Amino acid sequence: MTTPVTLHVCTTCRAGEPLAEDAVRPGARLYDALRLAAPEMVRVVPVECLSACDHGCNIALTTPGKWSYVYGRLSPDEHVSDIIAGAVAYSASADGLVPWRYRPVIFRKQSLARIPPILSAPEEAPE
Repeated sequence: MTTPVTLHVCTTCRAGEPLAEDAVRPGARLYDALRLAAPEMVRVVPVECLSACDHGCNIALTTPGKWSYVYGRLSPDEHVSDIIAGAVAYSASADGLVPWRYRPVIFRKQSLARIPPILSAPEEAPE
């Protein structure tokens, strides 16, 4: 069973490139490409910064109740289909933990962070 996922895309990422202020940034190009390629269950949302500037282009995958991920070092020219495949596999997972062999290679190698699910009600920390 697939669940809707949100794919946040940093539109301000420069991907380490020196750019003129009015130039289209690689992150914005990645957002545009993903928005056009995304299936219905993947909501692509632009964000101004994911605070991983040294690793641009960056994305984050989130769904309530699932682990979330931040991925970096992505290319708008090379990785769009892999990002979509990874988002679809994430959508199909029960908890956000996609088995290693089912992750696109870029998701195996470009993970910057894995964030635990946010619970609906605060729980006491284990002792």
